[in-house]
Amino acid sequence: MIRAVIFDMFETLITHFDSPLYMGHQIAAEAGIAEPVFREVWDTTDDARTLGQMTLEEVIETVLRRNGRYTEELYETIIRKRKASKAECFRHLHPEILPMLEGIREKGLKTGLITNCYFEERDVIRDSVLMPYFEAVCMSCELGMMKPEHGIFRRCMNGLDVKPEECLYVGDGGSRELETARELGMHPVQAVWYFDKNPRAVRKAEFEQAESPMVLMEKISMPETDEVYIWKR
Repeated sequence: MIRAVIFDMFETLITHFDSPLYMGHQIAAEAGIAEPVFREVWDTTDDARTLGQMTLEEVIETVLRRNGRYTEELYETIIRKRKASKAECFRHLHPEILPMLEGIREKGLKTGLITNCYFEERDVIRDSVLMPYFEAVCMSCELGMMKPEHGIFRRCMNGLDVKPEECLYVGDGGSRELETARELGMHPVQAVWYFDKNPRAVRKAEFEQAESPMVLMEKISMPETDEVYIWKR
């Protein structure tokens, strides 16, 4: 019996791959630093940034100074371009994302968000068109815990006041999120509608898959004689 739908954000509700990328490779090139050297700092601070222990600004200043490349202009350019690239993702939503979220709201289901994200991503999520749809929002950089930790899933369910078996969890499958949802007793569904854009995407045959956002609406129905929603398997 489904009372809530909890979503992942990246490559589920939005994708990085429909707009110009500005990730490690592009930042290294902008900075004039060999990518392997740049990644000695960038990659090793990924967990710290995800858990809110370091900011983008701190990492970029560190890597630029360590490599003798720091100027205020270069630093500010990288920060600006990184934040702009994250905001740009929200201008390229799958056309069914907002209708799906509206449909879930109309059915009276609760909605939540669990996302591993950095502070620069947190800021654009909070300013995005998607933010008003969520009744519980759990971002790793704010909570100091991240998927696949059980705690961040429990925090979201507590925020929605629902039990695991009452939750549909929808994500592209990164960070072992679907496995954790299943371990907790939730109903995991792999969102594959952005897979044609994502070169790293992997279908997980052991999980149900939704080929488009509105497929979720087809699978959720409200019996006329009851107030509880059912996930149709």
